[in-house]
Amino acid sequence: MRSRRLEYSESTRKALVGSAVELFTKRGYAGTSLDEVTKRARLTKGALYHHFSGKQALFEAAFDAVENDFMLKLTEIVSAPGDPWDTAIAGLRAYVRVCLEPSYQRIVIHEAPVVMGWERWREAEEHFSYGLLRSTIEVLVESGELEQLPVETMTRLLFGALSAGASTIAGASDPRKASAEVERTIVRVVEGLRVREDGGGGGAKAEEESSRREGRRSRRR
Repeated sequence: MRSRRLEYSESTRKALVGSAVELFTKRGYAGTSLDEVTKRARLTKGALYHHFSGKQALFEAAFDAVENDFMLKLTEIVSAPGDPWDTAIAGLRAYVRVCLEPSYQRIVIHEAPVVMGWERWREAEEHFSYGLLRSTIEVLVESGELEQLPVETMTRLLFGALSAGASTIAGASDPRKASAEVERTIVRVVEGLRVREDGGGGGAKAEEESSRREGRRSRRR
């Protein structure tokens, strides 16, 4: 049986992290003090230092909490029974919508690269979302939905595109408009890698259409 002390310790940590997520989301890292965090959680500074070495450690715990929450939701979507293509596209669309969430925007996209440092932030991002994206691409390749291209390369490229899309949304003056544009573009990119019913790849079709457009432009000149 779990001891009451352990349960209290876990509930204390959860309260501190929850308070930190709220305050970091509203005020950012620089605008949040540990006194405010403990006051909001109705706990003491001693309780905070029992769990965290300082403000940055608390921020990283808040970052982990936000990432875990959203990754659980995305995993449920892409792991749902049904057509692999439909669930994968639903997962991509869901990720783009996650980028509109205030806590994800402020903590994961805006603050984390600065507070944690670029390298540490990229490692953390890969820990949470890269694996999910890679497994999704593997399923699509194995099911014959995507062309037989190197999974690692496709994952790296799409992961970079999704990361850039998240930054675009977070930095836009109209995030909802940017979100719609990013979602439409990412889906089209993935559709370009899809195997056609005649056995060809989406990439070949895209190249053919590009050649047609170039020909039309040449004739207009």
